[in-house]
Amino acid sequence: MPLPVSLDYRQAFDLAPVGLVLSRNRTMVDCNQHVCDMFGATREQLIGQSFQVLYPSADEYERTGVRIELSLNDKGLYADDRVMKRIDGRLKGEPFWCHVTGRALNRAAPHEAGIWSFEDLSATRPVRTELTAREREVAAFLMEGMTSKEIGKALGISHRTVEIYRAKLMRKYKASTTADLVHKLVVG
Repeated sequence: MPLPVSLDYRQAFDLAPVGLVLSRNRTMVDCNQHVCDMFGATREQLIGQSFQVLYPSADEYERTGVRIELSLNDKGLYADDRVMKRIDGRLKGEPFWCHVTGRALNRAAPHEAGIWSFEDLSATRPVRTELTAREREVAAFLMEGMTSKEIGKALGISHRTVEIYRAKLMRKYKASTTADLVHKLVVG
């Protein structure tokens, strides 16, 4: 069935209800206005920049890149919830939870080219406590329902180390159980 109006892919990209980014070698080559608004930046501030500018730390950028590459090689897709940071505007430097989904255009070279969507979760999941980079990673995996052993394998650390980070998170969030911690992470 033909569409009643001509389809303008650029307009669809720009008006998408989520942030969209086209990338090459982990560098942003195009993005829509939704991404600019989410990160408090202009297109000129983002185009040509490494995704690293959107991460709270260079270390998180590197570790996430390794996990992304493994998933993109295996499935061609990657998705997670992670803490990102706003890069400019009135909320400059503010950390926020973001759902990120990506697809490699070439599984054999997953970072070569891709399309990424970003969804700001801050309205329903505020970042209320200062967390270290590793605590943010462990928290994200806990919210996915992963066990300490699964998290340890995903992060390349021992399950006992994961349990130490989980205990730190429980103290910071004043949670009595892991389920209570996950609830507090989700609702802020």
